This record gives sequence, C-alpha cells and structure tokens, in this order.
Amino acid sequence: MPDYVQAVPNCLAWLFRESGPEWREIWDYQFKWTADHRTAEEMRPMIYTYDKLGEAALNRLDEISPPERTGEKGDTPPPDAEEKAPRDLYALVRDNADTDEVLGQLWKEVTTVPEWVDWAQIERGQHVFLRYAGPAIFALAFQSLVGGMGSRRVVETLARTGGFGVNVTRRRLLETFQHVLQVTSSLPAIQPHGDGFASTIRVRLLHAAVRRRILALAAQKPEYYSVEANGIPINDLDSAGTIATFSATLLWIGLPRQGIFLSAREKADYIALWRWVAHVIGAPTDPFATPTAARATMESLLLSELHPSATSATLANNVLTGMADQPPGHVSRPFLAAETYWLNGPRLAEALRIERPRGWLRRCYFSVLVLGQCLFFAAMSYSHKWVPRWDAARRERLRRTLYDLTVRRGELGALGAETAFEFQYVPVLDTMATEVGTLDEAMRRGRELGVGSHERRSLWTLSVAGVVVGCGSWAGWLCLRGGVRALMGLLR
Repeated sequence: MPDYVQAVPNCLAWLFRESGPEWREIWDYQFKWTADHRTAEEMRPMIYTYDKLGEAALNRLDEISPPERTGEKGDTPPPDAEEKAPRDLYALVRDNADTDEVLGQLWKEVTTVPEWVDWAQIERGQHVFLRYAGPAIFALAFQSLVGGMGSRRVVETLARTGGFGVNVTRRRLLETFQHVLQVTSSLPAIQPHGDGFASTIRVRLLHAAVRRRILALAAQKPEYYSVEANGIPINDLDSAGTIATFSATLLWIGLPRQGIFLSAREKADYIALWRWVAHVIGAPTDPFATPTAARATMESLLLSELHPSATSATLANNVLTGMADQPPGHVSRPFLAAETYWLNGPRLAEALRIERPRGWLRRCYFSVLVLGQCLFFAAMSYSHKWVPRWDAARRERLRRTLYDLTVRRGELGALGAETAFEFQYVPVLDTMATEVGTLDEAMRRGRELGVGSHERRSLWTLSVAGVVVGCGSWAGWLCLRGGVRALMGLLR
C-alpha cells in the first residue's frame, strides 16, 4: 500500500482500503501479507532467547567493580553507604577487555564491524534523522512510544521498573532522546569508541541489569512475573521490536501520517543505521537486513504483539501526563492527546484509554492544531531537503539545539548533564505500575499558561497557509477570468 495512504484522514481511509485474503488490518493500518512476514507462532521462540553475552559481561563487571548496594525499596542506598562515583560500565568493559575472557568476547563482538556495514550509508542515515528531526521526535514520542505501550508483554517489564510513573516519565524520555541524538550526531559518534557507541553499550548492560533483577524477583515470588506467559524480560523479540519502533515504524507510519514521505534511498540508509545499532546493543540484526525485511518485521509485530492491557493504558497515559505543560513548549495535554489520536489512529488510542479533548469543538480545534504542526514540519523539511546547502546547515543547527534542549539547558527542562544510563529504576517486589495519569491530573499539575508556544506556532502556520491559499486562489481566479475575457474577445 502506498505511503501516502497513511496521510489520508481516517474518515476517508475506506476509499483506499484493499480487500483479499492476503491483506491484514490492525489498528487503522493495512498491509499485504508476504513471505517475509512471520506469524505469532513463528516468532514466539524469540521471547525465550536473549542477550546472554551482555548478561555474562554484567556479572563479570559486578565481580570486578561491585555495584553500590540499594536500600529495601531499591531506590536509595543504605544509611551506612559511602558516597561513590557511579560506575561507568562502558569504561570498565573497554579497560578490562584484554585481561578478562568474557569482557574481551563482548568487546570483540561490538568492535568487529560486520561486512554488511557501509559507513557512508550509515552517515546518510544519520542525516535522514536530522533532516526530519521535528516530525521524527513527535512520531517517536507519541506514536512509537505511546502507541508501543499497546504491547501487552512488553509493558509487564516496563511497569516493574518504576521508570514510567507520572513524575519520572519525562526524565526517562529525555534519557532516551539523549541516546538517539548521540547515535545520530555524527559518524565518529556511532563508530567504535564514539559517544553514541559507548551509550549503546551502556544501554545494553542496563537491559541486562533489568532482566537479571526481574528474573531474580520472579524466582523469589513466581506470581511477580510469569516467564511462561511473557517470556524472558527484554528478550530477542522485544529488542527487535524496539529497533523497529525507532526505524521502520517511523518510516512507514510515523512520518507518512504527518505528510512526510521519504525516498527509497533515505529509507535504506536509515534502516542501515539502526541495523548497526542493533548489532552493538545485542539485538537481532537479520530482521533489518533490507528495508523490505524491516517493514515486514514491523508489520508482523503489529499484528502479533500490539494488544493493549490495563497496564498499557496506565503507562501510555502517564507518558502524556508527564510531558504535558513542560518547558520549553508548555504543550497542553489535550494537544498531546490529539497528537496521539492523529499518529496512532482512533482505534489504538481508544484502546489505550487516551482521553480525547472534551467537546467536539475542542476536538476539532486541537485536530486543526495538529494539522498546522504537520504543515509546518512538511514546509521546513522539504524546503531544506531541496536546497542541499540549507540542509547541511540546518542539520548542524538542529543537532546543537536538540542537544541543548535535551541535555545541557537544565533551566529549559533538559537533563542538565549527560546520563550514563545507570540502573536507576530498580524493580522491587512491591513496585508495579503507578496510577494512571489523567487529563484532570495534567490540568492540576500544569500552570495556567494559556496557549503554549508550540500550539501558537501551529496556529500561526495555519493562518499563513490560509492566507497563501486564499491569495493563490484569488490570483488564480483573476487569471482565469482574464483569460476567459480575452478568449471571448478573440471570438467576437
């Protein structure tokens, strides 16, 4: 199905709907089943396999440099603990790779570049992200992440980390965006020894720590987590799904639904970037060998894994409430809800119990604001894409600005300093998902700022677009009328 169909309003989607035994539809997304797709039964063995080398390396690191003990609740050190600098697991792996067999094996794996890696292509993939950074960030946050909470199995792991409560979810998102920005900042950053490369290994070891902790608690209390039902925490299928949400879902759903359509080369380059990230982070790479394979992987996962539960709804709403009315844009929760409906479709958004803006007038208002945002992003993205000199300058400017807003500028709501992806949100037996973040709670937590700067920009874009269309229509009418009069004069 052509990418442009994703940009068609839901009320008109039936005009483009295909029929036949080879077609599948899930959550307002339709695709054609091919030999590249895999059924839930075919993928199920992957929920019991995982990154064993990463976990073995973490165990060795704990022997070489024991971690700081946590308190009973898993979030504070015991009273007699001394203040210690946090461990840098990446540096420990690098510095001990020559003397430790397990760490040496991990280091060799991540620094050995597979033959399928083309560094020029990966650099172009980084440029793709920065070229479309605005719509890409919104798609990653409110389509890949919020919509991805619909995975019933995955949220059982996320809920136990405690990192998606209303009060901490924003920081969790900023840490994720720091990793994305480091991965896409420059080619040296993602090559061995670069900042993005180092962060990816830290995330790999963080995943191993979460997995090990949840399995240890499940051994103490079997009803805490069911391996039989949910698989090993952060298993191979989950890891492939995460890579898919950052790559294929963005290319074939997130960007097209905002009116952004990439070329075949841009898609291939971006998939190649995330295939390399998958290699470093210990995720399967074969599902991303080609754009066709990556898309089939995404669609297979949509069909087999995206079945929201009550926990899915809790975490999805917590993301919206935690992001609402926050600097620098102070975007309202109704706008974020409208964004979620736009990017995910009404069926999935309703299944996640996302509250629509109240009243049909407000619904229309916020939907129009989202449309204005899409027009703004499309105008900015395509204008710079068509002028290569503008494109390069804008990429560099965006890279600095996004890093400031994510990491450096604490006064604007950024992290304030780079995170080392430490094991902050430690699962404990009495910690499950927090209460659902609601629209009312967002209003209580938010300051009365009126229309946020982001929403004002959408209104401004719509106003300018309206003026341009109006003037163009009027000019066209004048030209048409003049042409008709001239033709009539010749015929007399």
